[in-house]
Amino acid sequence: TNTKELNKAERVMEVLKEGKGRKVCNTKNPCLRPLHDPHEGALRVVGLMSGKGSNLQKILEWGETLRKKRGRAVYQLVAIFSDTFDSSACEIGKNFDIPVVSRDVKGFYAYRGKPRSDLKVREEFDRQTVNALSPFEARVAVYAGYMSIATQPLVEAFLGVNVHPADLSIEVEGKRKYTGSHAVRDAIAAGETSLCSTTHMVESIVDEGRILMISSPLPIAPEWSLKGPQSGRTIAAVAQDCQERLKMAGDWIIFPRTLQYIAEGRYALDEDGNLFFDGQKIPHGLRLDPASLSD
Repeated sequence: TNTKELNKAERVMEVLKEGKGRKVCNTKNPCLRPLHDPHEGALRVVGLMSGKGSNLQKILEWGETLRKKRGRAVYQLVAIFSDTFDSSACEIGKNFDIPVVSRDVKGFYAYRGKPRSDLKVREEFDRQTVNALSPFEARVAVYAGYMSIATQPLVEAFLGVNVHPADLSIEVEGKRKYTGSHAVRDAIAAGETSLCSTTHMVESIVDEGRILMISSPLPIAPEWSLKGPQSGRTIAAVAQDCQERLKMAGDWIIFPRTLQYIAEGRYALDEDGNLFFDGQKIPHGLRLDPASLSD
């Protein structure tokens, strides 16, 4: 265990002992409210997924690692929700003994004779999803390969955490440069020399939530680039290759740790909604230092 990191976590936990959800105020920092108070118990989480759920698998594996080393759960995945019937949700649920709720969003639309572009129908789907998950009393929802846009009922019901395959701190004229489903392709086409993953809070505008953590950069090696030895490959093929590598080097590292740090009470908000980590304001998120990785 990294002693410096552990001491930071212990200091945060000490100031939280004053009471449930109590604001932390001192002369150096504004009043802060942690995203989760660890003295209320392990953070309860629901996992949202649509496909293979590899990110959810890594979150579960890291949670088990922490539990075995500390003798207690830091966070607990209490349910899995899938919006497709052919995802791996049931397999993951079986392997980790977690309840699974599944409802096919395509079928939901088809039964009502509505196009997928109708977000009013999506709001109703999300409202019913929240109702189905309410008995599990989760605080956080992790969007682990959840491929549908979340509408207000879902956004407001949980503290949502998503991982995005780009550095969301990069901006052009005050707007995030690499958002959307083609972020990796766009970064490669723009000539970026490395890629990062970003965890962020899920808010009303897609990929515009407050940044929680940014992974270490993954260099774009010549053989992956459009100018390398395999330059005849399409940009789509190159982007797919890079995104798979980024998932292993980025998503699988920062997604579980973001959840861990939330569960430890290390992330907090001030009265204006600004995000802090260990009492320090992080307007562009926490940039992961590999040397500081610990459990």
